[in-house]
Amino acid sequence: MHPAATRSSQQTIDQFAKYVIPNYKRYPVALVHGEGSAVWDAEGKPYLDLFPGWGCNILGHCPPRVVRAIQRQVEHLIHIPNTWYTEAQGNFAEALVTRSFGKVFFANSGTEANEGAIKLARLHYANKSGGTQKFRVITFENGFHGRTFGSVTATAQPKYHEGLGPLLPGFRYAPFNDLDAVSALVDDETCAILLEPVQGEGGVNIATDEFLTGLRELCDRRGMLLIFDEVQTGMGRTGQWFGYQHTSVQPDIMTMAKGIAAGVACGAFLCRDHIAPSLRPGLHASTFGGNPLAMAAGIATMETIEEDGLLDNCRVMSDRFLKHFAALKEMLPIIRDVRTRGMMIGVELNIPATPAVAKCMERGVLINATHDTVVRLLPALNITSKQVDLGCQVISDVLKEMAADGV
Repeated sequence: MHPAATRSSQQTIDQFAKYVIPNYKRYPVALVHGEGSAVWDAEGKPYLDLFPGWGCNILGHCPPRVVRAIQRQVEHLIHIPNTWYTEAQGNFAEALVTRSFGKVFFANSGTEANEGAIKLARLHYANKSGGTQKFRVITFENGFHGRTFGSVTATAQPKYHEGLGPLLPGFRYAPFNDLDAVSALVDDETCAILLEPVQGEGGVNIATDEFLTGLRELCDRRGMLLIFDEVQTGMGRTGQWFGYQHTSVQPDIMTMAKGIAAGVACGAFLCRDHIAPSLRPGLHASTFGGNPLAMAAGIATMETIEEDGLLDNCRVMSDRFLKHFAALKEMLPIIRDVRTRGMMIGVELNIPATPAVAKCMERGVLINATHDTVVRLLPALNITSKQVDLGCQVISDVLKEMAADGV
């Protein structure tokens, strides 16, 4: 048993069965300790985690600077409502804005950030006197924006809508990377276009530069806001601070969460300065948004990325992953495509990818499968070349076995 464990994995599983709503499909393992890209279960078995925290642990498990920052902060303030000022929130806001643009609003999650962005887009045009009320939002097939009613309606995937109707009115869906289809959906009531510059849950689908440039021009010409959901692509995940920085296109509003506080619950959205006044006092709020613990963790996350040169490491390790999987693609007909953008890696198969998750876990490597056929990795920015090689070898062995077995 691992020293951090007080009971076996099975004892914890039995406890969950008695007390926790079973809405998650959980693996039959209780994890108890992590360091960087390594994590251990209650029995002491180590795993190489290539999907740490569902993408939230962007520095891996328990990064030292973040741990120390939280320890220092918790001795002074744990929570203060947003009717007061705190140094930590001001410092994190400045750090984010000076590396991107605009002004920031803090929430607790990606779905909250997207809800706030949708509200802000509608409010911005509701504040304009005269003319047609603009409220419609265009989003994209295979996108994912969250689980609350606004964000799940924005998620153009029917499987997430089952049993939830009626959904929030005012959303239209277009194929990804199809500018003509978007243009055909725009009308005088359209206030915004919302998309991920790289669709994460959708299978690591990368928006083309031409598509993003076309959306920017369309929004400018038709008087709409361009919103980027950077919940996954933000905070260095792609090798730049934010995904939009790979192009010349800057959004009007940008949402973020997951990795921005290295695993501590935190979300935010940024908007251009002239849009910020549309979010007037009393129209939106977040009780825990911007709390001192999350802010301290966020600052330490950014400091770690800069001081340890992790944007560069992200790009170098991304190339290393790509080299491994591109070579494997030449060997295995079951691999249809390999897509990478920094530490967002998708290996699309022409067979179901889900069996690979359990097979890799048995061999001590944690991965994810999404959209039925895509092996998805969201490794930590500080992953090492040795860990990349080890993980790719295990995945390679598993995919070769699956190809041979026809699984």
